[in-house]
Amino acid sequence: MICVSLRLQWPGFSLDVDEQIPARGVTALFGHSGSGKTTLLRCIAGLEQAATGRLSVNGDVWQDASRWVPTHRRPIGYVFQEPSLFAHLTVLGNLRYGQKRSRNADRRAVQFDLEQAIDLLGIGHLLKRRPAALSGGERQRVGMARALAVSPKLLLMDEPLAALDLARKQEILPYLERLHNELQIPVLYVSHAPDEVARLADHLVVMEAGRVLASGPLNDTLARLDLPIRLGEDAGVVLDGHVAERDARWHLLRVACGDTSLWVRDTGASLGDHARVRILARDVSIAHEPKAGTSILNTLPAEVISLGDDAHPALSLVQLAVDGSPVIARVTRRSADQLGLAPGQQVWIQIKAVALL
Repeated sequence: MICVSLRLQWPGFSLDVDEQIPARGVTALFGHSGSGKTTLLRCIAGLEQAATGRLSVNGDVWQDASRWVPTHRRPIGYVFQEPSLFAHLTVLGNLRYGQKRSRNADRRAVQFDLEQAIDLLGIGHLLKRRPAALSGGERQRVGMARALAVSPKLLLMDEPLAALDLARKQEILPYLERLHNELQIPVLYVSHAPDEVARLADHLVVMEAGRVLASGPLNDTLARLDLPIRLGEDAGVVLDGHVAERDARWHLLRVACGDTSLWVRDTGASLGDHARVRILARDVSIAHEPKAGTSILNTLPAEVISLGDDAHPALSLVQLAVDGSPVIARVTRRSADQLGLAPGQQVWIQIKAVALL
């Protein structure tokens, strides 16, 4: 467990966080610009010595009233928005420089970690190049490998995709998923991009004005209707499951999420592979009865849990449960009134397969 109880005061801004974060998987620090995400990350890294309080990682105290572990002695890897590689060194030279922080570790273990990082980030063919000969996406992958080369016990990532265009982001996201799936290192991932959070995170910490508004498992937190941060068109939930069936004729996959199945476009995943499905609230419709003669492949029974206001007065957000999994629908207030939607009501929801991400 990562136990963070830190306070910091600047003119016009204060950070006050008292939170326990799982020391496994990916925890996203999410919020608008200026909410304190990066400041909290820098405090955890020891880069903000003005912060007071207590910080411990899996029982190791890095900061309290009588102890301060400097940044270079904290077993962390840090990935910045810009990788800041040494221009005079090759990619391999940059990675080996990162290893110097692990010089007290077993040399064979460090070498294995470096080789593993090179493989995970797919940069073996880049080792002899200098940074000037790399694309933005390649530089960022090298920066991630360098962060892993120090054999960290905690990986900190500060909006690593923010400086990249959409094509480069799509290039790097699969590598981030590999890190998530294959490494046991806990990751704190700063982002204000809902699509990145939905794709990568297991746990979500929502921040605003230096405070934690909500914290919990990703889907439970995304499904809350009471958070003051609205995601607008990005409001929705994420369901985890596995590929249960392939319809080769129509190029579709059936993803089993518990007792619920959803048809999605075939991504090339193998049967049994882990799959994560993002369902946006705008793509969910509600009916009293299952519809016949419709093009929509996913029609599921659900229970209305609660209703909440949306950003526009014409709209309402409806929280539903589908076999125990929370789902959100965005409907007009007029439709909610005509359907008589109320907590406890049994309904049917429809989700287009082409809309699922």
